[in-house]
Amino acid sequence: MGKIAVTLQQALAQRAREGTRGSTNARPLAQGASWDVADILCTFGPRDQPFEERHAGVCIAMVVAGSFGYRTATGRALLTPGALLLGNTGDCFECGHRHAPGDRCIAFRYAPAYFERLAADAGIASGDLNFRRARIPSLPALSPLIARACAGALDTGGAVWDELAVEVAVSTLKAAGALKRAEPPASAVAWSRVAQTVRLIDDTPGAAHTLTSLAAAAGLSEFYFLRTFQRVTGVTPHQYVLRARLRAAALRLHDDSAKVVDIAFDCGFNDLSNFNHAFRAEFASSPRAWRARGRARRA
Repeated sequence: MGKIAVTLQQALAQRAREGTRGSTNARPLAQGASWDVADILCTFGPRDQPFEERHAGVCIAMVVAGSFGYRTATGRALLTPGALLLGNTGDCFECGHRHAPGDRCIAFRYAPAYFERLAADAGIASGDLNFRRARIPSLPALSPLIARACAGALDTGGAVWDELAVEVAVSTLKAAGALKRAEPPASAVAWSRVAQTVRLIDDTPGAAHTLTSLAAAAGLSEFYFLRTFQRVTGVTPHQYVLRARLRAAALRLHDDSAKVVDIAFDCGFNDLSNFNHAFRAEFASSPRAWRARGRARRA
């Protein structure tokens, strides 16, 4: 995702040059009476030993660059860009980078009573407040929120944080409630191959990725790659590539003044009308209207 991913790669390169240990750096972005949001940059890698932590409150973390394994009481999952990490108050958890180094997340954390009040105001039953899964895969309903949070983290006016904190909590609860079926487990080998493929897509979202080329890069047949990728990430390769391109385009629209058609082509769309249609379907807005709203927030 452009500058979001570049910052992570710079941090990993600095660690390699200096030979230092992996670390996690949390940069506060905003805070309210019962919530806060932070930009979390992690440089841990395959040689670093995972360690157990505990969620002090309700946690919803947007993965915006890199990938990592996440294990908690509700299950284990590979977290990739566009997905949400879910954490219940008091739950122990462990994050690891067995397959690739580094990640960057925008983490929203809520006091339990405040989170319950948001849910009640939105008409969500109290029995649905505890997350029953470790992650939510990349979904169209969450893409605008992630793009706005990324723009806000880059100080390009993409987020009014108090409003976004409310929207993220309610949208996540609704999305989690709609995903009733438990996610099937995947092997360590599957995680490794998919993690490498995800890095390839996120590093080059504008490249001509196809099922055939991605399967070849992963060393799998097209059938097994399709099934494995969907099991690990929760979406098909086509859906992941499309959303990676759309996230990159949305951030570019906030971040620079290039023509919409140039952004579309740079992000891998060969036809402007197809780009406009896909962008509207994902963000419920035309690219021009999305850019205009971003500029209005900066004003």
